[in-house]
Amino acid sequence: MDLQLTSKIIIVSGGAKGIGEGIVKVLASEGAVPVIIGRNETDNKKTLEAIGGKGLAVTAELTQPEAAGHAIEAVMQQYGRIDGLVNNAGVNDGVGLEKGNYEDFMASLHKNLVHYYLLAQHALPALIKSKGAIVNISSKTAETGQGGTSAYAAANGGRNALTREWAVELLKYGIRVNAIIVAECWTPLYQKWIETLPNRDEKLKSIVAKIPLGNRMTTAEEIASMTAFLLSARSSHTTGQLIHVDGGYVHLDRALANA
Repeated sequence: MDLQLTSKIIIVSGGAKGIGEGIVKVLASEGAVPVIIGRNETDNKKTLEAIGGKGLAVTAELTQPEAAGHAIEAVMQQYGRIDGLVNNAGVNDGVGLEKGNYEDFMASLHKNLVHYYLLAQHALPALIKSKGAIVNISSKTAETGQGGTSAYAAANGGRNALTREWAVELLKYGIRVNAIIVAECWTPLYQKWIETLPNRDEKLKSIVAKIPLGNRMTTAEEIASMTAFLLSARSSHTTGQLIHVDGGYVHLDRALANA
């Protein structure tokens, strides 16, 4: 299926690693021009080089509110247009109710939610002209909870709410807004977390056993493929949706995994 993404300028925040890197690679394979926005200049360039160098790497510390505007300005100076925005950057930083404070909580919201709003706001004039699309990457934590991660769960609840709100607000411009809800996806950060555990092999085995479809982790490429579809004209009548790419983890009966 031709997704009709050739030469489309698509921004991916946090596009140098993990799910973001997977999205960048799939977009490039579809002929789009990815723009990576992230804090690490070396990682940004490395990922861009891995896809043949076609695209743009913008170094920005998105926890700083002014960085979003500067990043969008750099994209517009380079290309003069924006056809899509993927809000992806963030981290499950473990700011809980028992462990954490006001400063930690607010810092986590800046890491995980505030820049979603700011990037969309600054990109909006260009997206209106192109009738582009927005995809917000979100997490199951907003729906299932996880324990010990109040700030990240709150941020993801905000991501989901913004998705629905923007879908309504931007209807008049023909801009579609959707979210992908991620559950257990294998990324370098996930692997790093697993490796900190004393019983890492047993823990990983217990996690995948609870994923109904295939008893395996979701891959970054699977998240990326859905992202590309939602950005494309092939999903032209889909907006305001929270789409779970999770092997049935959130909604299917976990008992199925042992059937």
